[in-house]
Parts: sequence; C-alpha cells; structure tokens
Amino acid sequence: MSLSRKPKLWTKDFIMVSTSNFLLFISFYMLIVTLTVYSIKSFHASESLAGLASSIFVLGAVLVRPIAGKALATVGKKKLLLLGSVLFLAMMLLYFLVNNLPLLLTLRFIHGFSFGICTTATGTIAAEIIPVVRRGEGMGYFATSMNLAMAIGPFLGLFISQHFDYTVIFVTTTTFALVSLIAALTLRVPEVARVPKETAKKSFQISDYFEKTTVPIAIFIAILGFVYSSILSFMTSYATEINLVDTASFFFVMYAAFLLISRPFTGQLFDLKGENSVIYPCLVIFGFGLILLSQASHGLILLIAGAVIGIGFGTVQSSAQTIAVNRAPSHRIGLATSTFFVFFDTGVGVGPFLLGFTLPLTGYRGMYVGMACIVFVSIFVYYFVHGKKTSRSRKQHRMIHEEVEKQLGQ
Repeated sequence: MSLSRKPKLWTKDFIMVSTSNFLLFISFYMLIVTLTVYSIKSFHASESLAGLASSIFVLGAVLVRPIAGKALATVGKKKLLLLGSVLFLAMMLLYFLVNNLPLLLTLRFIHGFSFGICTTATGTIAAEIIPVVRRGEGMGYFATSMNLAMAIGPFLGLFISQHFDYTVIFVTTTTFALVSLIAALTLRVPEVARVPKETAKKSFQISDYFEKTTVPIAIFIAILGFVYSSILSFMTSYATEINLVDTASFFFVMYAAFLLISRPFTGQLFDLKGENSVIYPCLVIFGFGLILLSQASHGLILLIAGAVIGIGFGTVQSSAQTIAVNRAPSHRIGLATSTFFVFFDTGVGVGPFLLGFTLPLTGYRGMYVGMACIVFVSIFVYYFVHGKKTSRSRKQHRMIHEEVEKQLGQ
C-alpha cells in the first residue's frame, strides 16, 4: 500500500486525545518527583510517609482501572473521560488547600483514582480512532505522549521546585489539567456496536473487569514494568553515587528524543512485518541499554544508555499495548486497555519495594545488570505468551491490508 493511499492517522481527534493524555501524564510526573520533598518540608513527614504520598497515587489508579474498563461500555468513552477529567481538575485545585499530611494522602489517592479513569479512557479512544492497518504506528505515536511527558515532567517539576515556590508547581499542573479537559471536550468518539446481552448475571464475574485475551501479554509487560521501575525510582540515587547528577537530569530527555526519532520506523515496521520483527530486537536493545547503564562512569555513556533504553523499552511498551488491543474483541477494547495498565502499573509499583530489599546486596550497578538479565529472560516469556502465535495473526493482518486496499481502490 503506498503511503499516499494509507488511511489518515493524524486527524483532529487523534491529536486531541494524544494532547489530553500528554497533559495528564506530565502533571502526574511533575508531582511524583516533587511531592516527596514537599511532604517532608511542609508537613515534616518521614521518608516512608513522604514516599507514600507518591505511591498511593499509583494504588488509586490501579484499583480503579478494572472498574473504568467495565464502565466504558455502559457510560460511554467520552462521558467517562470527561467525568475523570473534571475530577482530575478538581483534585488539582484542592492541592492549594491542603494543610496536613493525612489530607494530602487522601487527596493523592482520589487523584490517582481520577488519573486511572482518564488514562483508561484515552487509551481506549485512541485505539478506536486509529485506522486498523496503522494501529502499530498510531499506538506508537500515542504512547509517545506518555514518553515525552515522562521526560519533560520530571525535568520541569525539578526546575520549578528549585527556582520557585511549590505553589507554582500546583498552578502549572492545574493549568495542564484544564487544557486537558478542554481537549477532551472537543473529541468526537466513534461508537462501537455493542454485543447483545446474553443472560442477566448478578453474580460477580472476573471477565466483567478483566479481558482474558490481554492477560498473557500483560504478564509480559508487568515484568518489564518491574524492570523499568528500577530506572524511575533509583536513577537519581545511582547518578549521585557515580557523580553524574547533572548529566542524569538529561537521561529521560535522551530517552524521549531517540524514542520519538525511532517511532516512524518501528511503527511502520510493526504494521508491515508484524510485532515479532519489532519486539525481539527491541528487547535485546533494552537489555543492552541496561548493561550500558550499569557500567556508566562518564556522562556520555549515561546519555547513550538513555537513548538506547528509550528505543528498546519505549517501543516494546507501545507494541505490547497494540497487541493487547488487537487481540481483544472490538467491544472489549476498553477492558483490554485497563487490564494491560493494571499489570503494567503493578509491575512499576511493586518494583521499588522489592528491589529495596536486594539493593544493599547488589549495589546499583549489580541491580541494573540483574535487570538486564531479566529482560533477556523476558524474550522467552514473550515467545511463549505471544510470539509463537503470530503466524495466524499475520495472516489476518494481511487480509485486513488487502481489504483496505480494495476499498481504497474503488
């Protein structure tokens, strides 16, 4: 299929949902890197309680995702996104009124709740807006909105906290939340035909909250989320130990920049050649990046590691999400999205806690070598949960391409 005949990807709705998602995530990352110090300075919290101010947000998001995934089919995707966005904005406004630690912890939990609702909705809307034959490419670009936020958010949050009062952080994130809501309001969301109800079920059904076709690839991404948490949680401490603190502030900038540069190639390769052609080499690249990180003694090596990890992990994450969406029935894409992120968030959430026990034994360099080993083992995990099954999906993929070409030729 020639490039000029491909279905349009960069529509107004795709740009708006990606913008809304980007602003939600940049607010999340700005707060997660600054609230620990804010809690200690403002409320004299212990380090463990200050850390809880960050992690309880993730807990709220994880708990609500299965509920949000189920609600997408009944409430509607746009309505749920608007509901979550209004709640997210309301929580941002309440930060100005917080005057004690228990209130801050309660606020952070509810804020995480609203974040989980919003990002489950945006991920589902994006998957349905993107043309099927460009879903690998499109989901890659959509995931970049999260990756860019992960680079810009911590950088901006730390910069503001070092030069201004914490109130400026809350003003900035509130502004982002407002613009995110406005972007959500402009969306036109396609309605997916609903499957008729089979029989009325009053008892609890796990399938009402989790998509079973997503669980295998979600287990794989939970493992990688666990690995990636070692970078999110311990990069600053590691950089301090090896005297590269100034360089480390640009680690995630390199991560996002090289991921963005690679997107046009990896996304199109996914759509044309299939997921295995992207995921296997990117897992090797991710593992190699972690080994580079573990041996960094100069700033240049640290930045190269950021670039390599960005291409490796960033590409695998978006590709795995595309697999989750593609394998799910169209009316359960919302549940597939929520199931995927429940596993991923859980991996990211439990990682720092478990690694904290092993860190005194391994040190930072040993930890990152161990993480590289886990990534190399995950190659076999991916093969068993999905990689060996792709021959059938490739046949279906070619049929979709042929059908679209036929329609475009008419």
